[in-house]
Amino acid sequence: MGPALAVVAGLLVVWQVGVEVSGVAPQILPSPLRVLEQGWAYREQLWANTVPTLQATAVGFTVSLALAWGLAVAVDFSPWLRRALTPLLVASQTLPIIAIAPLLIIWFGFGLAPKVVVIALVTFFPMTVGLIEGFDSTPRQATRLLRSMGASRWAQFRYVRLPGAMPSFFTSLRIGITYAVTGAIFAEYVGATAGLGIFMSVQKNSFRTDLVLAAVVVTALLSVTLFALTFLVQRLVAPWSRDG
Repeated sequence: MGPALAVVAGLLVVWQVGVEVSGVAPQILPSPLRVLEQGWAYREQLWANTVPTLQATAVGFTVSLALAWGLAVAVDFSPWLRRALTPLLVASQTLPIIAIAPLLIIWFGFGLAPKVVVIALVTFFPMTVGLIEGFDSTPRQATRLLRSMGASRWAQFRYVRLPGAMPSFFTSLRIGITYAVTGAIFAEYVGATAGLGIFMSVQKNSFRTDLVLAAVVVTALLSVTLFALTFLVQRLVAPWSRDG
């Protein structure tokens, strides 16, 4: 963490000095201090638009997580489903979200539904694949041992395959949760009544680059916070799966 913070601090200093020396207009590139100052001045508006983004992220990611678990477990129990659904999972990632998002707005309006769909499309694949590969990484010897002791397929899954999949799952969870915030903001950017995406769009049209960057900073903080929370969840739910 220390080296990362040092790099960020160094970049901010270079950015600040560069803006002051060049005299570039704040509409084009505001200084970090101006971004911080204006972000604080508009903190109430930023917070009012952060809440809808968090709500959409939470709902969309929860739906995606439930679907990922349901499908991954079904695939693990059925080789036929694996052969049938794996190509569809891969194909789902070829869908151009930038083209589909406006259609979702047309179909579902400006409410929560299109945002949930976008977030699910963005995050579903990595978590599903992470779980499927996690189940497959179970040591064969452990499965054979349980089978020789008369354990059912469900018992093998519960006591061996499920715990063994946790490291892979939490890795994919961290990827998914960062995509979720980006997906929510992108869906809002296409069409919404509130949220960080619509806030950025409005400020961009007003040439308030400083407020756009302030919203970007809030987005980054949200993503980093949610990313960090996955380690806490892993510590509580599956402490044996921690890498270190």
